[in-house]
Amino acid sequence: MTPLERITERVNRLGNPNDPSTPRPLLTLSEFFEGNDILGSIGCNLMPTPTPAEFHAALSAIAARPEVADVRVQVTMFDNPDEWPFSDIVWVITSADTATVSSWFAEALRPDEVQEGWVKGVAYEECPIPAGMKPLSCWWD
Repeated sequence: MTPLERITERVNRLGNPNDPSTPRPLLTLSEFFEGNDILGSIGCNLMPTPTPAEFHAALSAIAARPEVADVRVQVTMFDNPDEWPFSDIVWVITSADTATVSSWFAEALRPDEVQEGWVKGVAYEECPIPAGMKPLSCWWD
């Protein structure tokens, strides 16, 4: 199975990810980044556009912090099955506040917004939240 076939199967596990009624896929870092060399699959509006490897390294460092339980990549769009899925949101499951999480990113990769809590009215794939932790969304415009 190729990396694209693997990610396609994974992203479509709960239905069409482009359908608003389908829970948003929340991929682990390895699921999203393993085999991903598609520039613009994440952080496409940052200049210069970072590579997936740069994002993976930064997010892996955040995931390794003691106050972080998990980091998940939300698939925002998968409208071309011949290309890698697109994301502009990463979820950090943490006990830290939004300002602290924002500060963990180098300036070149810093999200435009970091907000606490799931977005009301949006269904998400199940993601465990340990006691004392909360989901923070990191969004790149």
